Amino acid sequence: MSTMLHTVNKSPLERNALDSCLRLAGAGSAILLIEDGVYGALRGTSAADRIAARVRDFKIYVLGPDMAARGLSEAPLVDGIEVVDYEGFVDLVAEHEAQQAWL
Repeated sequence: MSTMLHTVNKSPLERNALDSCLRLAGAGSAILLIEDGVYGALRGTSAADRIAARVRDFKIYVLGPDMAARGLSEAPLVDGIEVVDYEGFVDLVAEHEAQQAWL
C-alpha cells in the first residue's frame, strides 16, 4: 500500500479543497496545510470541528512559515496538528511515495 501526502493550499473559509481532501484521502495519509490552507488548522473556525474529527485518521501538519507570514504564529491550533518548517516539509515529501495537491 502506498502512502500519500496531501497538500491543501486554499483557505477552508473560501474553498472546499480541505473538505474534499478530508473526505477522499485514504486512512493513514498525511495532510499538510500550506499557504492559505493554514487557516484550516486554527481553533474556533468553521473547519476546526471537521479537522478535529479526522486527526485520528490522518497525520495532519501545518507549515509554520506560512502561519508566520499570516501573523498566526501564536494562534491556537486544533489539537493533534503538528507544526513543521521547510525542512519538515521536505522530509514529508521524501517519506511519502506520492503527493496530491488539493487546489
